[in-house]
Amino acid sequence: MRNILVLVITINSLFAFGQTEINRLTLNDVIYIAQQQSPDALIAKHRFRRSYWKYRSYKASYLPAVSVSGTLPNINNSINEVTLPDGSESYVNQNITKYQLDMSVRQRIGLTGGQIFMTSGLKRNDNKSIAYNSTPINIGYSQPIFQYNSFKWEKQIEPLRYEEASRTYVENVEQINISASNHFFNLLTAQIQKGISIKNLSSYDTLYHIAQGRYQLGKIAENELLQLELNLLKAQAVEENAQLDYENMLFILKSYLRITDAEFIELIPPAETYHFSIDVAKAVEEAKNNTSTGLSFERRLLEAESEVNKAKMDGRFDVDIFAVYGLTQTASTIEDSYKSPLEQQQLSVGISIPILDWGQARGQIKMAESSAELTRTSIEQERVDFEQNIYLKIKQFDMQKNQLMIAAKSDTVAQKRYEVTQQRYLIGKVNDILELNLAQIDNDNAKYAYYQSLLNYWNNYYEIRKLTLFDFKEGKKIEINVDEIQ
Repeated sequence: MRNILVLVITINSLFAFGQTEINRLTLNDVIYIAQQQSPDALIAKHRFRRSYWKYRSYKASYLPAVSVSGTLPNINNSINEVTLPDGSESYVNQNITKYQLDMSVRQRIGLTGGQIFMTSGLKRNDNKSIAYNSTPINIGYSQPIFQYNSFKWEKQIEPLRYEEASRTYVENVEQINISASNHFFNLLTAQIQKGISIKNLSSYDTLYHIAQGRYQLGKIAENELLQLELNLLKAQAVEENAQLDYENMLFILKSYLRITDAEFIELIPPAETYHFSIDVAKAVEEAKNNTSTGLSFERRLLEAESEVNKAKMDGRFDVDIFAVYGLTQTASTIEDSYKSPLEQQQLSVGISIPILDWGQARGQIKMAESSAELTRTSIEQERVDFEQNIYLKIKQFDMQKNQLMIAAKSDTVAQKRYEVTQQRYLIGKVNDILELNLAQIDNDNAKYAYYQSLLNYWNNYYEIRKLTLFDFKEGKKIEINVDEIQ
């Protein structure tokens, strides 16, 4: 679009202790480094890993759980009260040693909220004689009938939560692009302003020395000479501030990129920009399908429905069924305790019927329903704001082509005007120093405005990518292989 100003007019002033290797970085270079090692990148990776392992834990909870427990041994040597055969009570000294080893396998059933289990165990009791009690196998099932089934709701919500975390990670990467772009242009602007300040200082120094000669010849008034001296002093102050601002922005960029060496960085402005039309309806549709925001609406509605269901089920008429069928045997040896085992059955039905709770359950239901309605209302408004934000970003992006063209043209015109005014002043055709000052101010402002327009363009470019997770330049969805960071 235009010839880029020479980024570094003098490098020697940056090397107080000899020359240092120059590392020239483009915007893409800075973004790549930021994606790999910036603090934001590391935070995003660890947050996603936490979500990944949380989802893995949820998936593991639906797999059979195998456990082994036991007491090896349980020794009890004490005086205890016992009942004699004739019914009388007496105290006897008992020395009992018990051993127990159990193994169990349990499996959750998400559809019903129940649990099936299988156990096997062996006990040994040493008390004057040795006795074994074996349970080769016990198969049981426990089932709540009218209770809140958390397994059922988790099966719907947890996959959404994990997918939302995956999309959030991609959005965080796009946010890193925005942050890296801001740091890049902050340093680039400081780099440009530093070069301008050095150039202006040199120009005002030349003008002041020329003016001294003219003043001695009586060609200019003392007031004009004093004005040029004042301009020179201001230029010196501006140059010092520009140098300090440049060093500060350089430190901030290197800190963000976690670059610890002392090498000098020179930024290269983007050579090209990409301009293309974006259909608002398509952008909104892609945002709904691709982003974590679109998915969070669905998840939050499900969570609200889950809370309403929980309020309706908790504290109401409840039935718990617990059934066990197994085999057992007792003998004086381990081998005999597994011979000809006997059947054992257990069935229990627990019932809970609330009689009077003074409206507590009804109040819980009404509060849950009110919260669910509030969530639905908030989501409706958030959807409108979300779509409106996309619309505004696209309109801003559509304006960038014209804005950049105007800024680039203004920069070229202001630069040409300053050069012409300066030359005319040097040869004596412009006698008003104020005209030269205005030309220099307009030139500096136009150059700063151009790079601000360039920053706004890249911010809008990456903002649209983040809001839609769609690359409109390439015409494809933005995806990252999250398996590589687990």
